[in-house]
Amino acid sequence: MENENPKTTENKNVVKSVDAQPENTNENKQSGNSSNFRKPRRRYPSNRRYPKSPKKTENTSESPKSKFPFSRISILVPLFNEEESLAKLTKQVSDVFNNIKTDYEILFVDDGSVDNSLKVIKDLARTNNKIRYISFRKNYGKSAALNIGFKNVTGDVVITMDADLQDDPGEIPNLLHELQKGYDLVSGWKKKRHDPFIKKYSSRFFNYVTKVMSGIKIHDFNCGLKAYRKNVVKTIDVHGELHRYIPVLADWKGFKISEVVVKHHPRKYGKTKFGISRFFKGFIDLITVIFTTRYIQRPLHFFGMLGVASFLIGFVIDAYLSILWFLHEINLSNRPILFLGTVLIIVGVQLFSLGLIGEMLVHNDKKEDNYGIKEKKLKTANPKEQK
Repeated sequence: MENENPKTTENKNVVKSVDAQPENTNENKQSGNSSNFRKPRRRYPSNRRYPKSPKKTENTSESPKSKFPFSRISILVPLFNEEESLAKLTKQVSDVFNNIKTDYEILFVDDGSVDNSLKVIKDLARTNNKIRYISFRKNYGKSAALNIGFKNVTGDVVITMDADLQDDPGEIPNLLHELQKGYDLVSGWKKKRHDPFIKKYSSRFFNYVTKVMSGIKIHDFNCGLKAYRKNVVKTIDVHGELHRYIPVLADWKGFKISEVVVKHHPRKYGKTKFGISRFFKGFIDLITVIFTTRYIQRPLHFFGMLGVASFLIGFVIDAYLSILWFLHEINLSNRPILFLGTVLIIVGVQLFSLGLIGEMLVHNDKKEDNYGIKEKKLKTANPKEQK
């Protein structure tokens, strides 16, 4: 034992002191030295499970998903020979609504396409329950496609857009935000257009003339990207080629109209449907819509005004010639202007008579009054029930 290493003896003492336990814990408590007392650690059975503390969620920089106060939104897409763009358009629309968390539907109206557009739509509808479609037997035009679509949408807001991907579905939230400000129709404005030169500048001239004649201060009447409240599409009647003048028809019914700048993309698929014939048809339709919105209930104001103007011009011409003949005894038989004055007087009388006939037809028409009614309350409470 005398040869034992002192370090080994020292280590044994250390281990012994660590393993040693207090003999009487009550004495330690009574001594008041609480700092030296350690409460024995509670041991749980190894097979027992305990709930984990919830993890703290980290704040991300992503903006919260927006929520609009609309129960359902209908996307109405009229199309003609647009088979290449339909799948991509459907995906873009779906991505938008995945972000805004609002129920929606996509209603395709196939305007008698001769390519595989209908087949593509059917294939998309098999895998996407949001898709509905209507297909015409022949091509009736965009107005007919919109009109049948307006009658079959189920949403309380309707978004129209073209199928060629030139309209950007990403602009849908901007249109909805503008609707929330109290407007009934929000039209897109393709401020920076990606169209051929002739189409671009003829459209600008057309929009300027329409703005002057209608008094509606928007820049792009024929933009395919528009947002409507449901009561707008259920009120207006789109026929012929009047889809270009939907804002004019809505304004005539008393709806509030606004406009927002939207993105416009170059055409990637298909061919443009624009032609020079549409330019001339547009002005004929403009005269039609101005007449129907301003004078359909008072035709005498339109025809009577033209008739009176024609009659007065003809009367002044003939009166002037009559004075010359009376004072200077000139020969009027070789004056063609005399014939012109007489014709103008006759035409004026006929136009005025046509206006009178129109007035009689309007007053004898037994159809419901064609007025834009915002709201009404016709049923009153029973006095006995009030007591």
